[in-house]
Amino acid sequence: MQSNLLRSDHDLGPIYGITDPFLLPGEQLFKAVEQALSAGIKTIQLRDKTADSQTLLESARELVMLCNAYDARCIINDRWDIALESGAHGVHLGQADGSVIEARARLGAEAIIGVTCHSSLELARLAQAEGARYVAFGRFFSSNTKPLAGAADIEVLRQAAAEIELPIIAIGGIRQDNMAPLVQAGATTLAVCHSLFGAPDVRAAAEQLLNTFRQSAFNSSNDTQ
Repeated sequence: MQSNLLRSDHDLGPIYGITDPFLLPGEQLFKAVEQALSAGIKTIQLRDKTADSQTLLESARELVMLCNAYDARCIINDRWDIALESGAHGVHLGQADGSVIEARARLGAEAIIGVTCHSSLELARLAQAEGARYVAFGRFFSSNTKPLAGAADIEVLRQAAAEIELPIIAIGGIRQDNMAPLVQAGATTLAVCHSLFGAPDVRAAAEQLLNTFRQSAFNSSNDTQ
């Protein structure tokens, strides 16, 4: 299948939504994602480590169509092969999910490839050198999605902002009431799961998260002037 990866818009937006099959089983996934997109979320990551490849591919294709309808980006967690076959806009790689170089060779020059860097500036440097389009640090707070993940120090965001010439994503337990320090430290995008897709009204939650990010960014800009 011809990939849809050849788009030039790599703006991830302020809030990056990550799906969870336990929060969004079956058709709830598509309804919730559309609510998030309609509120202005510009990046959705399909993350499902329980589905078989065919089910994951079918979900990916549906989400790609939704994201395209809202001029948003669909990123597939771990699986560059699913990203390629579904026409997704990119892939997010953990440290055990293969190399950026291999994914780039398979997906093409315009694919969005993001990399988990935990709390390591060295991993971020490597990801940048290999051609990643964004780097992700975390977890910064207690996380329902990855409760056993190692904690990251917020200082790594400041260091990355000073050195890494890529979008910087913060992840892990992020809510409206704790995002401001991350934005002030240099995160350009905040990845959320439960605070978005665990909300009873996903659209309202998305609007609130976006508004809080913008206010945090505005306050941070004023503080540095």
